[in-house]
This record gives sequence, structure tokens and C-alpha cells, in this order.
Amino acid sequence: MRKISNYYLKNKSALAALVVLCLYIAAGIFAESILFFNSDKTAPFYEKSDMAKAYRPPSAEHWMGTDYKGRDVFWRAFFAIRTALKIGILASLISSAIGLFLGAVSGYFGSFIDDLVTWLYSSFAAIPTLLFVLAFSLLATKGFMSPPFSTIFSGLASLMRVEPGMLALYLGIGLTGWVGLCRVVRGEVMKLRETAYVQAARSLGYRDIRIIFRHIVPNIMHIVIIYFTVRFAYAIATEVIVSYIGIGVQTEPSWGVMISDGQQRLWRGVWWEIGAATAFMSLLVLSIHMTGDALRDILDPR
Repeated sequence: MRKISNYYLKNKSALAALVVLCLYIAAGIFAESILFFNSDKTAPFYEKSDMAKAYRPPSAEHWMGTDYKGRDVFWRAFFAIRTALKIGILASLISSAIGLFLGAVSGYFGSFIDDLVTWLYSSFAAIPTLLFVLAFSLLATKGFMSPPFSTIFSGLASLMRVEPGMLALYLGIGLTGWVGLCRVVRGEVMKLRETAYVQAARSLGYRDIRIIFRHIVPNIMHIVIIYFTVRFAYAIATEVIVSYIGIGVQTEPSWGVMISDGQQRLWRGVWWEIGAATAFMSLLVLSIHMTGDALRDILDPR
């Protein structure tokens, strides 16, 4: 902790990025709480429209103006933080968990297990990630799944209290984003399995699973943490792209949807909807990248 505090005291820009990221997380928790405790299930206040107030520019009443339905742009962009954080965190957790597990068992056991994992991540590496996410989202949101899979998918989305488009993004990004981490973890575990403390654990009769997850994995967690921040930012950007073209998030507030709606009215001089969504997204992605760089410097100074 002292090392971390000293680093942030010396690097004001990294400290500012961490503060901004914490503010975004607090905003996401606040937005999720508002919707969770919306007991009467009425439309949230940021969805309430007033056509008489459509296209109003930024003012004291509406800090970032209103959209084509008269909805407040600031609050829509604010509540889109919830969507971005949920997709970023869950998709990154899925990809990090898969990459860590497969990389660890592949590097430790070697033999046919290593051959199988190598074939698997080579196959996934050959798949264009964005196209896979787009195809998966299209299947989930446009009714192209077979009835049994569609029922299971809809039930899982209801259980998680998300729309099918968001669940498709969780899984699509998570199932394709583990390849890079798997390769790095595999290489690190290959080196660590020959170290003295691992050999000592083997001689004491510890089981392989215990050695992997009790003695080896803690020594490579800095790699996982750094990778998580990178995937976090990538998942947010991917969600914006997929929602922008209309096959990602459908009913939840999303910066991609706001940019898609706003671009149709740029010719009328209505710039504030795109401006708000872009500003919110850019600041979050920048703060994540800067925090990831800081964590890399702290956890892996070499």
C-alpha cells in the first residue's frame, strides 16, 4: 500500500485518472440503484419525453440540451455509464477467467493439454473479434436462434435483469477476448513450474490443482489485473460500436445509441447529443487506460 500511495503522490495525472474512474464507478452504482429500487416499474425519468422541448440546446435547465424526443441528454449520457460499466466489467471478467484458467493448466501440465489449448487459442485468434460479436448479437436480438436456445438465452437474460442484446455482448466479448491473456499466462507458468518453491510443493505431495491456484497463480495476478483494465476499455468501445449500428443494446441508455440518433440531426446543428456521448465515453476510456498504465508500473516495474 505504501508503494502505491507513493506512486500516486508522485504522478498527479495517474491520481487524477484514478479519481475520475472512481467517480464513474460511483455514478454507475448510483444509476443501478435508482433502477433497482424503481418499485413501480414506471419509465425512468431520463426516458420521459416532452416533444415541446425537443432539440433544445444546452442551458441551465438542460445542461447538455435535449434530444429529438425532448429527453434530457445529460441524464441519458449519465445513465449510460451503468451500461458501459456492466458490459466492461462482466465481459472482462469472463475473458480474464477463461484466459487465466486455460493458460495456467496448459503451461503447467504441457503434453496433450498444452497442444489442445494451443490449438484452441490459435483457432479463436483467427476469428475477427468484432465480426464474431456482431454475429452473436445479431443472433440474440433479431430472433435467429433456434427455439430451445432462444428460450434458454431469454431466461438467462431475465435472471440477470438485462436485455438479450446486453447479454450477447457480455458473452461475445468475453468468449473472444481471452486469447492474449492465455498466451502470456501459459508462458509465465512454464517458467514458474520449474522454480524451487514449486518443486518443493511437489515433493511435499501437494496436488497439482493446489500448486497451480495456491502457489503459481498469485504470482501472475499482476498480469491478469493489467490485462483486465485493457479488456475493460476494449469492451466499452465494442459495445458503443455494436449499439451504434443497431444490434447491441436496444432499450437501455447507451452512448452508441445516442451517437447513432444524434448523427441524423447534425445537419440541423444539433451537436450536443453526439458531443455528450463522446465526452462521457472518451473520459472513461482515457481514465481506464491511464489507470492500467499506472498499475503496470506499480505491479510490474520491469
